[in-house]
Amino acid sequence: MVPFPRTGTVQITFDRAELMRILDLYGRMVAAGQWRDYAITFDREAAHFSAYKRTAERPTARIEKRPALRARQGMWALYGEAGQVLKRGHDLAGVLSPLERKLLKLVAD
Repeated sequence: MVPFPRTGTVQITFDRAELMRILDLYGRMVAAGQWRDYAITFDREAAHFSAYKRTAERPTARIEKRPALRARQGMWALYGEAGQVLKRGHDLAGVLSPLERKLLKLVAD
């Protein structure tokens, strides 16, 4: 019996808690009418969650998990529509805060 050969490539993925946090934000942004579609990409270097206002356009926001940068700038990054880095950090909640601020509304004075 010969074991099945493995290529040794490891994909970077979101764990359950991270994905639930991201999808919770996605659901609230859909309810607010700001996002309509999303895409998830898993590579050897990074995992990406891209949110779209319209399907045929560039992503409105892209959340990236890159563990190789864990010791430096932080493994989480938030990119804008033009590809600029909006926020980078060590925890997901801090990186998602600019997107969550868009959901805040003044109810009454």
